[in-house]
This record gives sequence, structure tokens and C-alpha cells, in this order.
Amino acid sequence: MTFSADYLLDRIRLKRRLRIWQGIGILAVCGALLALGARFDMFGHGDHIARLWVEGVIRDDIDRDHMINELAKDDQVKAVIVRINSPGGSVVGGEALYRSLRKLGEKKPVVAVMGEVAASAGYMTALAADHIVAREGTITGSIGVLMQSANIKGLMEKIGVKPVVIKSSPLKAAPNPMEDMTPEVRKATESVILDMFSMFQSMVMERRGLSKDEVVKLSDGRIFTGRQAEKAKLIDETGSEAAALAWLESQRDVSSSLDVIDALYKEEDLWAGAKNAIIYSFFDKTLISKGLSLDGLISVWQP
Repeated sequence: MTFSADYLLDRIRLKRRLRIWQGIGILAVCGALLALGARFDMFGHGDHIARLWVEGVIRDDIDRDHMINELAKDDQVKAVIVRINSPGGSVVGGEALYRSLRKLGEKKPVVAVMGEVAASAGYMTALAADHIVAREGTITGSIGVLMQSANIKGLMEKIGVKPVVIKSSPLKAAPNPMEDMTPEVRKATESVILDMFSMFQSMVMERRGLSKDEVVKLSDGRIFTGRQAEKAKLIDETGSEAAALAWLESQRDVSSSLDVIDALYKEEDLWAGAKNAIIYSFFDKTLISKGLSLDGLISVWQP
């Protein structure tokens, strides 16, 4: 049986295409296996330094706390660098992160490296570290707690709406934007704020070795640059991640030549991330406070 030249050429082209697609398929499978191996640490990293990112508004986060607990148990993690770039967040979120990092610090050295902003609950997070590094221009401090509300009673009256509120006691659901704040409500609300403020101040005293009088002067809500914070002993030095690595080597005998590997604690959703980035970038350019997206007491710095 004979074949024409055109038929033979077509067969050769078809075989080439098949080999190309087979090669692409093999590469895809290999890539998927490598991705799974990296995701579930199937290949292992060996001894390394973990880098934990704390960015944006800080909230209570079970996945994050679980990752910190895993870092504490991982014998290959010789130290942890916490990279902070946050204006703060909820008091509960900051407290939970602080407690988790303190437990981690009982087993491994922890160094905080501040980015552009590490204020309020962001600074509370840094307090959990054994050593704090900031850039000279980093915005930090803003030690304090607040609760935001509003009185829209006058507005409601202008548009002809009269709120009807029935509650079991005067302090239930107070402060309430539909009612004037009474002295009793203000006193009760202030007691809650001051209690959490006292907790924050105690963290600063304990972790930074400052007296109560010193902390009182520093915790009036003001912000500090990295240079000012160093002079006030709120941080240890100005510099970059390189300074953190140098400190780990000189003070904790952790080699600065170890790989620094990001510790990821959530599945990456690129579309959701891009979508949220667009939404948040819009609101960040308005006068809407970040605190309005948080429930409960907040510790956040908003310029």
C-alpha cells in the first residue's frame, strides 16, 4: 500500500503536534505537583526563618492564629520575622495576635519589622516581639482605644422620623445614635474604653520596660516617627529586615544566611484579592473611617 507525499507530510505534522501537546501536558502536571508540594510542604524547606505578614486592618483571625501555632511547633523554623504594615484594627484582633505571638516567643525568637505604618493595634502586635525594628519614617505609636458613634437624632426629626426605642434598662444598646448620650451612658462607656486602655498600657510597660509615668506620657494617642519612637524606647532600632536578621544572629545565634520563607495562612484568591483591592482603594480615598468597618472597641490610627 502506497501513500502520497501530502499524506505522509500530514502524518508527520500530526505527530509533531501530539508531541508538543504531550510536552505541555507533562509540564502542567509537573507544575501542579510542585505547587501542591509547596502548598503542603511535601518537600520541606529545611531550617529557615519564617516571615509572617500582618497587613491592613487587624481583626480576630482563626487561620492566622492557627498558622502561628504551627510555626511554634515546626522545629525547622528557627525564628520568626513579623512584617507589620497596619494602621491598627479591633482591640480583640490586636490582643489575639499579641497573645499568639507571645506564646510563639516562648519557643522561638520573634522580631517585628515595621513598614509604612504600625500604629494602635499594629503597635500592640509589635509589642509581642523580642526586638522591634522600624524605618526612620515609619508611623507608629497611637497608643489608645476608642469607640465611635454619632447622634443623628436631629437629622431624624428633620426628615419626620421619630425613633421608638424600648429596652430593659437605660444602659442597654448604649450609646445609641437615636438618643442623646446621658451622663450615665457616657460614664459607663468611658469605663469600658479605659479598661482596655489600661490593658494596652500594661502591655507597653511590661514589654518595653517603661515606668507607668513614662507610658502615661507616651500614650496620649499621638503618633511617632521611627526616629522619635526609638528615642522614646518604644522600638529598639531603626533599619530594615537586614537589621532584624543581624539581631537574630548576634543575640539569638540564628544564622542570617538561613532562607527567609513567607508563612501563608490563607488560600490565595487572585480574583477576590484584585476585586477587594479595587473596592478598598476607593474607600481609602474617601473620608470614611476604617473603624466603621469594625465591630466593638477599636484601636486604629486614621489620618
